[in-house]
Amino acid sequence: MQEETVQINTEYIKLQDLLKFAGVTDTGGMAKEVIQAGEVKVNGEVCTMRGKKLRPGDVAELDGVRLVVE
Repeated sequence: MQEETVQINTEYIKLQDLLKFAGVTDTGGMAKEVIQAGEVKVNGEVCTMRGKKLRPGDVAELDGVRLVVE
């Protein structure tokens, strides 16, 4: 599994924005589709809320890519 660290300068980042920002999905629409299809895990659990707020220390996983928020 490929692991990437994503630095944020705000209190949180929304899940769909994280996927797009990290380049895991090309568009926000693609991010919405994979999230609603149940393909994304946040902190080890399937998450279908695209507006889920991720804070430093949270981990999102999709298609063998693990994104660690810092």
